[in-house]
Amino acid sequence: MRCAILADVHGNLEALEAVLADIDNRRIDKLFFVGDIVGYGADPQSCIELLANIANICVAGNHDRAAVGLTDISYFNPAAKQAVLWTKSQLNEPHKEYLRGLNLTVVSIDNIRLVHGSPYEPQNWHYIFSENEAALNFNYFNEQICFIGHSHRPAIFIQNTDKKCSKHTDNRIKLQAGCKYIINVGSVGQPRDNNPKSCYGIYDDLNKEVELIRTAYDINKAQQKIIDAGLPEFLARRLKIGY
Repeated sequence: MRCAILADVHGNLEALEAVLADIDNRRIDKLFFVGDIVGYGADPQSCIELLANIANICVAGNHDRAAVGLTDISYFNPAAKQAVLWTKSQLNEPHKEYLRGLNLTVVSIDNIRLVHGSPYEPQNWHYIFSENEAALNFNYFNEQICFIGHSHRPAIFIQNTDKKCSKHTDNRIKLQAGCKYIINVGSVGQPRDNNPKSCYGIYDDLNKEVELIRTAYDINKAQQKIIDAGLPEFLARRLKIGY
């Protein structure tokens, strides 16, 4: 079985369509989404409809819940807050109902955990940037792999058989028996690792491998839609630089 794992589309339809086209060429059996369909980008409705139709599992992100009043946005920065309020105004009731129904974390039958921010207190939207943060979170799931998003920065953390945590430096990893993994699959719609290409993950259950994939998309079109919608220009500019 081969699974595609996506995160952080953030209303960027051009990026999502490019990633889905790439997935079509890679013999994927299942598609999992680990949060933030909406927020920042100009096509929240279309992105919800696409993922609702094709994702085998979809979990909630903080922007998804914020758009339906389930998460406090007082801590959001001004651009994020404006985007959430705009997104909320664009969604019809079926879209909102879909977002309300998403769980914070899901354990799939494939022995993997899916959560947006972290397995530790998923409702509080913690980030996992460092080995120390990953080490804490390894205590809060029993599955071999936990796929996350939220930071928009792809990363692979490993807990070895001696319970020591390290960060993998390549975009591909062979999974080892007895080890556990926290894998951030990056962002489809707003990468923040200085690479503007969309990022997503592929998990090959048969070969016990995970690979992080980069895909180009029409950034100019996505930027123009953000500007035309009256959203903060910063949200358009950052797409070009991947930050």
